[in-house]
Amino acid sequence: MRIVFMGTPTFAVPTLQQLLKTEFSVVGVVCQPDRASGRGKKVQVGPVKALALSQNIPVVQPEKMKDPKFLGTLRAWDPEVVVVAAFGRILPKPILDLPPKGCLNVHGSLLPKYRGAAPIQWAVIQGEVKTGVTIMLMDEGMDTGAILQQEVIPIGAEETSGELAPRMAQVGADLLVRTLRGWVADIITPLPQNDLAATLAPILTKQDGLMSWDRPARSLANRIRGLSPWPGVYTFLEDERWGIWKVQVEDHEPDMRHSPHGTPQSPGTITAVTKQAIRVQTGQGSLNLLEIQPENKKRMYVSDYVAGHRVTVGMTFSMGKGDDSAV
Repeated sequence: MRIVFMGTPTFAVPTLQQLLKTEFSVVGVVCQPDRASGRGKKVQVGPVKALALSQNIPVVQPEKMKDPKFLGTLRAWDPEVVVVAAFGRILPKPILDLPPKGCLNVHGSLLPKYRGAAPIQWAVIQGEVKTGVTIMLMDEGMDTGAILQQEVIPIGAEETSGELAPRMAQVGADLLVRTLRGWVADIITPLPQNDLAATLAPILTKQDGLMSWDRPARSLANRIRGLSPWPGVYTFLEDERWGIWKVQVEDHEPDMRHSPHGTPQSPGTITAVTKQAIRVQTGQGSLNLLEIQPENKKRMYVSDYVAGHRVTVGMTFSMGKGDDSAV
């Protein structure tokens, strides 16, 4: 069985590794073009490309999926099936129609929930207690193809998307190999998705990390977990940008001891400072900040910060100036 693999980031690596251990033959790998990243803006070789090259597997990196030269290379590789994991592009019809057994995708959610580029992050942001991996037969839509197999994965109460992703990647790799064997043996029947139950998981940007303190504490805590490690959640304290990495939810009534006329404190107001935490009022309940990253400083525990910096009750975190696109 000749396979072409499509993927680029770390999430896709376990799937390629598992395929290389099987009876199948990976005849070529397709990755996104190398991009400049980091402070030095150096061009970085992606994890999948690095693995493929270490195994002497041919790699192509097309700028456009309909490029005639690229399509010619795919035809020359003559795959019986194409396996896709975190590739980041919708495949056009000429590619979908090329392999006799179709294109199989490893998607990080229980489809039809969380179709899109960031399914792992959005599952955590939405406070899900479970998610999963779907092996899907691809069509021309965005994650709309028929389901071949699924596996449920629990989400830990304090687990971040960065911690969840590696677990899901390994589950997805194992599930893909099992599914592929059943698929080529014609013992798996595709199940069409229920479009009425579909939800979306759009791509995230750095701006999505801007904190909106008027939301409930539980919702904000989930967002902090979901946006860790990237893009990360941030806020402003007296014009200083703070990253917020770890919090504890306090579901009690608003603290009114330091509020005029006994009214609740405004969201974003610091209501208590201890040696271990900074308590902040939200739209419902409070958040104890435990791990932060003040501007131009490394990530640190609040206990280390308050030992050497002045933080007082009544100070207020804001969302910054003129921005209404906060998470």
